[in-house]
Amino acid sequence: MKHPILTIVVPCFNEEEVFKETAKQLTSVLENLQEQTFIDAKSKILFVDDGSTDETWPLIEEESKINRYVTGIKLSRNVGHQNALLAGLEKAKNMSDCVISIDADLQDDISVIKDFMIKFHEGYDIVYGVRKSRETDTFFKRASARGFYRLMRKIGINLIPDHADFRLMSKRALEELSHYKETNLFLRGVIPLIGFKSAKVMYDRKERFAGTSKYPLKKMLSFAFDGITSFSVAPIRLVTLIGAFSFLLSLCAAGYAFIQELLGHTESGWTSLMISIWLIGGLQLMGIGLIGEYIGKIFNETKRRPKYTVETDLLPYKHNVHSPQHHGIFSGESGD
Repeated sequence: MKHPILTIVVPCFNEEEVFKETAKQLTSVLENLQEQTFIDAKSKILFVDDGSTDETWPLIEEESKINRYVTGIKLSRNVGHQNALLAGLEKAKNMSDCVISIDADLQDDISVIKDFMIKFHEGYDIVYGVRKSRETDTFFKRASARGFYRLMRKIGINLIPDHADFRLMSKRALEELSHYKETNLFLRGVIPLIGFKSAKVMYDRKERFAGTSKYPLKKMLSFAFDGITSFSVAPIRLVTLIGAFSFLLSLCAAGYAFIQELLGHTESGWTSLMISIWLIGGLQLMGIGLIGEYIGKIFNETKRRPKYTVETDLLPYKHNVHSPQHHGIFSGESGD
């Protein structure tokens, strides 16, 4: 049985400070896996430059000339982490039997990549890297993450708690992923929908090797909101419930005012009137804004614009992937 070709996909945005160390450590991982006959010698590290404005792409080009494992693609502009990751997955699908995605900051523990491959050889199509704990996070980040996963679970969105984008996917899983055409991409929610045999590998998250986080609070909140609105209409239903509650409250207030009128206790109530107007007006604006968010997503979906454009490709040709006896995964079936 021939060994599977592995591609490690690494999205990069302004990662010049960490790139050399990332390439060095991932190269060591591939060399060790090859020596232990887990992977084929044609395995690669695919760096995806997401429109970096620093020296990230020149460093990728330079490394590819001296390191047979390293290759890369350069996107014409910054399209965001999820789309850059998708670009790498779609490229790797054509030259691999399995793909592992990982961020460039070396916070994910690359030593468990071997465990990923063990699970793959056992027949798993998707292997999720899951953090053992969040003790290294700040209290706010830890509390907000737990609240986010709890909320997503309550509104029916199936996410893997404490899992980001550190995962392995077989070629069959990547083929199925390509059938999901939405523009508003939230891979952490889409991949569990594929439903193939999956496993988890636990690991401890490390400190960032160098550079700064590309996900400040504002981006994290936006990412979370995109995930919710891409997978659930629960926010719109919530606004409907708030509207119904406000209507019932107004009926109670009208009844109270009518009784006061009959008893002759009516007084001018400028303050309560203003508060009522502001409350109803705020609820209306919030509802209109939320509906507008969904309409905007529909607008983006209907345009069907490309999610990314590849400007430079260091590996334009395709490898012929193997067909190991891996539960029929690579025998040319579509996976439908």
